[in-house]
Amino acid sequence: MSLATYLLYLGAVAVLVATPGPTMLMCVSNAINHGPRPALASGAGAIAASFVIMAASALGLGALLAASEAAFTGLKVFGAIYLIWLGIMTFHSQTAPVSSMAPRQSRSSFVQGLLVGASNPKALIFFAAFFPQFIDASQPAAWQFAVLAFTFMAGDGLMMLLCTLGVGRIAPLLRQHSAIRWINRTCGTLFALLGGMLLFVRRNA
Repeated sequence: MSLATYLLYLGAVAVLVATPGPTMLMCVSNAINHGPRPALASGAGAIAASFVIMAASALGLGALLAASEAAFTGLKVFGAIYLIWLGIMTFHSQTAPVSSMAPRQSRSSFVQGLLVGASNPKALIFFAAFFPQFIDASQPAAWQFAVLAFTFMAGDGLMMLLCTLGVGRIAPLLRQHSAIRWINRTCGTLFALLGGMLLFVRRNA
């Protein structure tokens, strides 16, 4: 692809990754409740999910979901149920001292990031429609896909890193003033709302 095309794509990615969504909310919640390490682990899981989604779109699964109402609905319901469940757990959660977090917390946060990142089946359709606009059909597609995919993951990772580090700096103050309960309730409510909204997403919307 040309430099102009790549710069256009870079601008589109900047807008996409700066738009708040479930993965950013997840990083904020984990940074406040558990500290930066689990938050970064959940962000890494979300990025891994993004790569899987982009690869699946390139392999044609996005087109399959666009054509199959049953497959799209099944994945949509699963993703919505998970986000709603995560919202309920977050709403009722009690923060634990960061020093008590075991290494397995990071592993479970990574899995959480994977599930949240993969919770929206429309992402498959989105990437299947988004990437071809920036790929030069006269050139080999594989390396172009790699550039697009890793650019998106780098931008998304940078945004979640900045978000995690920023929130991590004020997290101790929030814990000291017992604001964490209301933050958890707010984040939990938002997760549940996002899950509920996902139920109304349509393939052609």
